[in-house]
Amino acid sequence: MAVEIERKFLVASEAWREQVSQSTRIAQGYLCTDPERTVRVRTKGKAAFLTVKGKNAGISRAEFEYAIPVEDALAMLQLCPNVLDKTRHLVDIDGHTFEIDEFHGANAGLIVAELELSSEEATYPQPAWLGAEVSGDARYYNSALSENPFSEWKQ
Repeated sequence: MAVEIERKFLVASEAWREQVSQSTRIAQGYLCTDPERTVRVRTKGKAAFLTVKGKNAGISRAEFEYAIPVEDALAMLQLCPNVLDKTRHLVDIDGHTFEIDEFHGANAGLIVAELELSSEEATYPQPAWLGAEVSGDARYYNSALSENPFSEWKQ
């Protein structure tokens, strides 16, 4: 079984922008947002994927991702009630790749850094721009953001 082990953080400054190696626009929708399982469809640049994720257990969860034709993904996105629009920026530090998602549309203003790890105990770099960890805060799950956008949160 494929397992995703991921930490998620807010960003504390714009300093990460100087370290970006690649940026890609992503459209992402959810066919199922049940906490026990999510089913996501995503276009990422000129590629597309269907992903099934299990329930979180700490910072780990089952994840199965499959490449699909872009035309199929675009049709499936039409079935999604809300589609996230974001730009994913990659920042490589000491052999680790931070995926920094800069949200647009109803989630504009939210920037989240994600880091996949080999184990829950793995150490990782902590650059000065890395802010508070929000790994366990369900509000920051992309599936939750599709239903309750950042712009509608009571600050």
